[in-house]
Amino acid sequence: MLEGVDRIVDLVGTRSAGLTGASAPQIAEWMAVCDRASLSATDGHFAAIGRDGRTVRLARTIGIPLRYFVAKMYHGPFLVVADRMDRIFEWCQEQRIAWQFDPAYTRMVPAHYIVELDQVGCPDPSPRYQRFFEPVVGRGSMELRAAGESYIAAAAGALKHWIAGVPRDEPIAVAFSGGVDSTAALLVARHVCRELGRDPDQIRAFTLDLGGGEDAAQAERAVRQLDLSSTWERISATPSDIDLERAIRLIEDYQPLDVECAATAMCLLQGIRRRHPNLKYLLDGDGGDENLKSYPLEDSDLTLSSVLRNPLLYQEGWGVDAIKHSLAYSGGLSRGYVRTYAPAAALGFEAFSPFTVRSVIAAAVAIPFEQILDGQAERLQTLKRDVVCAGVKAVTGVEMPANPKRRFQDGASAAPRTRVSKAWCRRTFSRIWQERITAAELLERRSGNEVSAVVRL
Repeated sequence: MLEGVDRIVDLVGTRSAGLTGASAPQIAEWMAVCDRASLSATDGHFAAIGRDGRTVRLARTIGIPLRYFVAKMYHGPFLVVADRMDRIFEWCQEQRIAWQFDPAYTRMVPAHYIVELDQVGCPDPSPRYQRFFEPVVGRGSMELRAAGESYIAAAAGALKHWIAGVPRDEPIAVAFSGGVDSTAALLVARHVCRELGRDPDQIRAFTLDLGGGEDAAQAERAVRQLDLSSTWERISATPSDIDLERAIRLIEDYQPLDVECAATAMCLLQGIRRRHPNLKYLLDGDGGDENLKSYPLEDSDLTLSSVLRNPLLYQEGWGVDAIKHSLAYSGGLSRGYVRTYAPAAALGFEAFSPFTVRSVIAAAVAIPFEQILDGQAERLQTLKRDVVCAGVKAVTGVEMPANPKRRFQDGASAAPRTRVSKAWCRRTFSRIWQERITAAELLERRSGNEVSAVVRL
């Protein structure tokens, strides 16, 4: 291998959102020396890369995606790091090595782990994983008011740090369905604005209506009940505006529910962007269902036992040591949050959900679910409502309406959505990349052994 060549190509740099307990440069320093204790003492979101000799370390939290790809150049490996597959692919095209690329060869850094890679040549050694987030499980109060207060107080703390970083007079949009999580995000954000001495009406709620959707109806009822109608807008679109293939290109994934959710989110965000060209900051309630395990078990192959025995299942999937863990995609919300991040980023928004930060996840994980549920899986359908409503009341003093749970893509329209299959999504994903790679192969190719050209960063 050639010495003295920088073999890291970082296309995104250290990024953060609502980060507390450190600066971005400090995160990078701690990454280089694998200081898990310092990383664990922070809150909010970050994605970063550090280096110690031939060892490269990467880490992220749920709210900021991070990917890597090992390219073969100059008789050795080059580690290319970005937030998206297509950004890595574009770099490979610039270097005339797109023929090496396959989306399945990219890797997503799993949330809450430091991934260590040694750049020592072929074959590439397997990555090593070290956790930096170890929440205490099931030690909180069984009393729902106390559990709710702890959970929502943590969300308020996360929101306060994030909103404090927003310019004082900038409006903040809330993707608002009138459901439990988005209503809590709206009310807590307004509460935080008051605490910061800001006008709470800078928090603006937006609801997508594809035609007679339940979300728009319940959102309107909710803002009337809360006397917030002047801060709410209905964003009208039609079912024909849902573009599933575009969503697959955008999130670079093929999970049907995430594809449908991202396509629906694009309709909402495009409508907001048309009305408010300069609006930049966006809040949502993503992560609330995962934290309080509010998913019907009959929609999956999960059992109550599997959910309770794996406290971070919905946030992280089965874990990095499990057979079901996807190297290319991670698992749980660690994988799925791209459905929120990518549409927002594509339309120029900085998105944030208070329910995805570690302090809030820790407050949720502390709830003794097993004792509260006592074997009754159906209790999961009402537990989130009870915990969040009690918490919002305790923290903000507001009695919030609690509307039924439904998926974003279900509530936006009166007509039942056309469900897409995973097979169709995966075929579409494969076709998109086959077309890109085939086109790239027609261009001039560069051998991985070529030493003369300089890497363009």
